[in-house]
Amino acid sequence: MANRPIAVVGMSSLFPDAPNLNQYWDNIINKIDSIIDVPESRWDIDDYYDVDAEAPDKTYCKKGGFIPDIDFNPIEFGIPPNILEVTDVTQLLGLLVAKSAMEDAGYADAETEVLDATGVILGVTAGMKLLGSLTSRLQYPVWEKVLDAAEYPKTTQNRLSKKLKKPMSWGKKFIPGMLGNVIAGRIANRLNLGGTNCTVDAAFASSLSAMKMAISDLLEYRADMMIAGGVDADNSPMMYMCFSKTPAFTSGENPRPFDQDSGGVMIGEGLGMVVLKRLEDAERTVTAFTH
Repeated sequence: MANRPIAVVGMSSLFPDAPNLNQYWDNIINKIDSIIDVPESRWDIDDYYDVDAEAPDKTYCKKGGFIPDIDFNPIEFGIPPNILEVTDVTQLLGLLVAKSAMEDAGYADAETEVLDATGVILGVTAGMKLLGSLTSRLQYPVWEKVLDAAEYPKTTQNRLSKKLKKPMSWGKKFIPGMLGNVIAGRIANRLNLGGTNCTVDAAFASSLSAMKMAISDLLEYRADMMIAGGVDADNSPMMYMCFSKTPAFTSGENPRPFDQDSGGVMIGEGLGMVVLKRLEDAERTVTAFTH
């Protein structure tokens, strides 16, 4: 590896309090702490939080990093607006960040030959918000039995069951939109990339694993350019419950997960991607800017 260096020629990110790479760097320089209480727009703290780590069905952590709302124009990526509600947000945000990374690398209007030799490998966790909603819908037989056991009138049972099922319904159009691996696949499809496209889940090391795989593609000449990074936008109650019952979360009002005296981890939403090339190729390419 030391004798075959890799160049970072493009970067892009979306993190809490930082809708772009420049803002993220400014926040680092200015020591901005973007860990906050769970916003009301995500979920109600009172429903799931308890200071007692042993409390059933509760999380003892109410803090995290949350990405800001971002405008997304589906027409820009050739996506029909009517499928947005059945497409997980990670797939849409992944498109934005990947496109921005390619622009940063100077390949906004790259030739087909260049794109054909470009791949994308991303670290993606198992958390997909859309999957949670669809899974919840499958519980309706249980709800109906509970209502029946409680001797609710049939008309009331039917009305409540209908309301509980209303937000989501299963269908073939949901399948691509709820799969984590499609994050990379959609990027490759919409940006016309012909190289490897896949995702890898290695827990907290997912992004590093994606980088390693992308570098291997470059060093073994399976690609001339690679997009690599990570995607996670699921600070849902489910994720908080998982880390609380492990237990893995740090606790307290001023968590410092990277401090030497830290008591645990802290989760945060975010997307970060880099564009990689073999250094020798990057130095010969006028458009490439080595970060």
